[in-house]
Amino acid sequence: MAESSEKLYPNCNSSVWLRSCDVEVTEPLHGKITGKMPTWLRGSLLRNGPGSLKVGSMRFEHLFDSSALVHRFSILDGAVTYQCRFVRTNTFKRNRAANRIVVTEFGTKAVPDPCHTIFDRVASIFKPAELSDNTMISLYPFGDEIYSFTEGPFIHRIDPKTLDTLERKDMMKCVAVVNHTSHPHVMPNGDVINVGMSIVKGRLRHVVVKFPYTEKGDMFERAHIIGSMKPRWAMHPAYMHTFGVTENYFVILEQPLTVSICGVLRNQLANKPMISSLQWFPEHETNIVLISKKTGKEFKRFRTETMFFLHIINAFEQDGRLIVDLCSYKDAKALDAMYVKAIETMQSNAEYAEWFRGRPKRLEVSLAAQAMSKVTPRLLANLGCETPRIHYDLYNGRPYRYFYAISSDVDAENPGAIIKVDTSSGETWSWCETDCYPSEPVFIPEPDSRQEDGGVLLSALLWGSRECSMGLLVLDARTMKEIARVDFETPSPAPKCLHGWFLPEKA
Repeated sequence: MAESSEKLYPNCNSSVWLRSCDVEVTEPLHGKITGKMPTWLRGSLLRNGPGSLKVGSMRFEHLFDSSALVHRFSILDGAVTYQCRFVRTNTFKRNRAANRIVVTEFGTKAVPDPCHTIFDRVASIFKPAELSDNTMISLYPFGDEIYSFTEGPFIHRIDPKTLDTLERKDMMKCVAVVNHTSHPHVMPNGDVINVGMSIVKGRLRHVVVKFPYTEKGDMFERAHIIGSMKPRWAMHPAYMHTFGVTENYFVILEQPLTVSICGVLRNQLANKPMISSLQWFPEHETNIVLISKKTGKEFKRFRTETMFFLHIINAFEQDGRLIVDLCSYKDAKALDAMYVKAIETMQSNAEYAEWFRGRPKRLEVSLAAQAMSKVTPRLLANLGCETPRIHYDLYNGRPYRYFYAISSDVDAENPGAIIKVDTSSGETWSWCETDCYPSEPVFIPEPDSRQEDGGVLLSALLWGSRECSMGLLVLDARTMKEIARVDFETPSPAPKCLHGWFLPEKA
């Protein structure tokens, strides 16, 4: 592609995705507050995401490989503080000790160890310790503990106050899953549900795992499989980042982006990254699969257009119909768009905006329809959106009206917008500020509010021209108007985060 000095996306500063934290903030930084923080808002907003692309003189090649960095915004009695710490994964410690990349990641090949033979690489297939445990995607609570997640079988317990890494859990030992989604569901009774892959009676299956809530004891010791389904293609199970939960079903979308099992084994032997095991089949449709909560077996599947997705917004049943809302793309180019080199050269790539041209769509079908009936997606709003959130505690898996997200349109006038969508009317609202890049908006309900959007949105802010600045924005979720913000000056560049969780302060 010919180089051009003209920027194709002049309103988008992609450098916010390429920052590396050089200095952790272990002692809470006090921020400067503008506006007035709601007096009822008390707790910690924890965030997770890419923290550093650098190891010695080397650099990771994909955004999903960046070392996990956890952030904390503590809100108490009108004051707000900020901290950040790297998750002390085995991968992080090995890389730092060697001062180079020694563990192959999702999109980055490790430096070969001259002491390792082909026989060592064969043996490594059966050694989980050789896999990356870089949990840099999300954070979810298990009872009163909080864990960092990625799609590999490892999670890490994080101290919600100090951000110390306290413990590493291996789901292969806990419940025999070789991977799982980055977004489990926390049910109203405290149970945690996730979907992964496991070997069941000698065959690979997608499984639904339940971690029963307990006030005392280990939720992981009681984990067990409560449902399973056969993949559409035995040696090419679908790539899954999220799934849905309704009143009677677990909802799994088998998109035509798959994980080649043979490719995984070949790549392990050849020391190649995981992303080269992913295969996109544009000639195949997407399947919507329902696993019955009652029986744990596949109830029915439907089909819809070829699509790629990362995030389901919500799924629910209403009047005998299944509704699934999601952020949909026409293909899986969004993963390619997150290569570091692609981000660096986006301003001269005329196709880049289309790679991220996701739209919120609704899949709706009668539960009485024949198996494999075709479902035509309906556009919810003609704007790009990613990292969607809802009023989760009351509306997850139930009929709802509003969701919130950040813009995914890099060619928009304000690519850093926070958006709100009314799924009933299609009406949209947004908040934006020049050169400002918000993160996933997390909805916090007001005490005793009876309105679905009665509460605030919390979002971490970065600025393209201010590398060592971090902010926390508080929006009125009803009006999308700013209530307050807090500004912090950080001792080193502040990276952009992905997903997080709000932990209310206990009385």
